[in-house]
Amino acid sequence: MGDRMRVNRMRVNRVRGVRMRTGVSAAVTAAVVLAALAVPFAVPLDEQAVDLAAKLQAPTWAHPFGTDEVGRDLLLRSVYGLRVSLFVGVAAALAATVIGTVVGAAAGALGGWADRVLMRLVDLFSSVPHLLLGIFVVTMFRPGVWPVVASVVVTHWLSTARIVRAEVLSLRSRPYIDAAVSGGASRWRVTVRHLLPAVLPQAGLAAVLMVPHAVWHESALSFLGLGLPTHQASLGNMVQSARGSLLAGDWWPTLFPGLFIIVPTLAVAGLAGAWRERLNPRHRSELTL
Repeated sequence: MGDRMRVNRMRVNRVRGVRMRTGVSAAVTAAVVLAALAVPFAVPLDEQAVDLAAKLQAPTWAHPFGTDEVGRDLLLRSVYGLRVSLFVGVAAALAATVIGTVVGAAAGALGGWADRVLMRLVDLFSSVPHLLLGIFVVTMFRPGVWPVVASVVVTHWLSTARIVRAEVLSLRSRPYIDAAVSGGASRWRVTVRHLLPAVLPQAGLAAVLMVPHAVWHESALSFLGLGLPTHQASLGNMVQSARGSLLAGDWWPTLFPGLFIIVPTLAVAGLAGAWRERLNPRHRSELTL
């Protein structure tokens, strides 16, 4: 009796912990999205503005995050940089999920030589390191947002394709699929009416999990000087330009943009983890990208 009560308490505490983490993640994500959408309309940012008289000021009431090496307010630039990172993350995640879903569903539904060709294509892209392939894509264009989005899409649709293909192969053995085929339904109709709707939850989860990856990818490319133009507010650009200040003992130009990268991505990952556990509690590691 005592062991059963102890197990029940552990389960209750675990459920409470999961709910608390999910609530905190949802609150942080909502605050981040609201700030990224509302602040640029309320406080315009001049990307070219320079105030050398206010350079490298420590955090104060006037500048809660301090100023950078040319006197620009770090809080405002961090919010603008977060807006760029979220746009890249969401746009790239949606595009990569669509491509991965189409490829994975086609491979699983068609089978045979089509499955082998498509999955060898996936293996070919997977054989190249993501960052190296992303660098190759962005160097073919002028610095900007859309080349970064394209580089993330090219490197991140592969996991979704594998997840969707595995789910489609599992669904093909279900009795209701056999009944639909026996009833004369074409392969196209079975795929559109039965297979795709069944894999959409996994594809949606893959898209949410992909957003943090895309944000980090954009930040890494910008840090290397290959993402957005250096004058444009970007979290990766801000961290890269603050390296000299950090060596001189000025910690705030690096800390706050870094937190704007870490905290939102952890919040989104927390929401995705809760969704993953609710979607498939017995196989939590199956959908990890």
